[in-house]
Amino acid sequence: MRILNILAAAVLGVMPSQSFAAGGHTSLVPVLRPVPADLATGDDIMEQELTPTLVSGSSDAGFQRWIRGFESRARGAGISSGTFQAAFRDARYLDDVIARDRNQAEFTKQIWEYLDGAVSEPRIRNGQRALRRNARVLDQVEAHYRVEKEIVAAVWGLESAYGETRGSTPLISALATLSYDGRRGRFFEAQLIAALKILQNGDVRPRDMTGSWAGAMGHTQFIPTSYLEYAQDFTGDGKRDIWSDNPADALASTASYLKRHGWTFGQPWGVEVVLPQGFNYGLAGAGTKKSPQQWASLGVRGANGGAVANHGRASILLPGGAQGAAFMIFDNFHVIERYNAADAYVIGVGHLADRLAGGPAIQASWPRGYAPLSFRQKQQLQRRLTRAGFDTDGTDGIIGPNTIAAIRAFQESIGVTADGFASQDVLNRLRNR
Repeated sequence: MRILNILAAAVLGVMPSQSFAAGGHTSLVPVLRPVPADLATGDDIMEQELTPTLVSGSSDAGFQRWIRGFESRARGAGISSGTFQAAFRDARYLDDVIARDRNQAEFTKQIWEYLDGAVSEPRIRNGQRALRRNARVLDQVEAHYRVEKEIVAAVWGLESAYGETRGSTPLISALATLSYDGRRGRFFEAQLIAALKILQNGDVRPRDMTGSWAGAMGHTQFIPTSYLEYAQDFTGDGKRDIWSDNPADALASTASYLKRHGWTFGQPWGVEVVLPQGFNYGLAGAGTKKSPQQWASLGVRGANGGAVANHGRASILLPGGAQGAAFMIFDNFHVIERYNAADAYVIGVGHLADRLAGGPAIQASWPRGYAPLSFRQKQQLQRRLTRAGFDTDGTDGIIGPNTIAAIRAFQESIGVTADGFASQDVLNRLRNR
């Protein structure tokens, strides 16, 4: 299941282990989702939704044989013959789904580019409008689950542009395609079984079960296993309908998910901070937690110049390295991580929620002239670090804790700021050794 966190971060250009891994349970939410309508004019933060396309007859014949074999496994999982036949009546192999699944590693976007779209002015305006239009249900959801309505709305905004873009790919076809011909067949077959259980429960009809190419469904893009465990019937009509134009069940389901993973009402996800001159960057990262008072004693202040309120022990996050914004992050940061483990996504949700509540924009600048490392360059970085005596424990192209520690050690050895940020500068310095 760890692969979901890896894919989530690959899409955002920030790998999960570069972020603060939640540990244990991993995100159950798929990662490549439809581009929300308010980003379709150049603010894209995700890949475009695919139009289902059939492959050649020979490939489709193999797919049909796989379906016949899969039926016995589905029946063994409690799926009735009637449910199976209804679900697979129009199922097709979708080659675009496989193309998307196999072309993710090279897709990178720097966090500042991601946030430009995730917390754009149109998204903020649309979110404030969505809060007003859905005030009654969002107030009820907040009161029932004790999760701030702005956080729920922010997840909704990033996942489907407040319900405008929920995905139109036939889910059974997409999951069957990925189960048959994808890199993670076992995982997607489990999602397919879960989707069939949803159909068997009567929550949705097969033709209405649509979503993203990777199996995410509804207003807040649950995958089937998450749906079975966390979806809520908030309207009381006997169905957990996260697909309909009424977002109540989907919003309640998201609040339920966050609450059951430990959301603390009233605690921020994080607070932008200013680090003092000479700050020890070795203290940044998940391995060091201190109270706001302890951080203050080291010269860490809020972006407004004042002390950060005591919301519990916190870590310092530097998603753009020493030249970008710094955040003091609390336990609620890690709760959002359970939805999607990429730092960029968590900051996007948290900061969008802050803006919806009337908070300010991020005050610090980002190193926008920085050219990101490609997937292959990240692998090269890891190889060169290891050869130089700074072991990264593998060359998988994932900038995780081991690689960050190796970068910091290398930076310290050559007398530059040891922020652990994987950059072209670090790679060039390694090349020139």
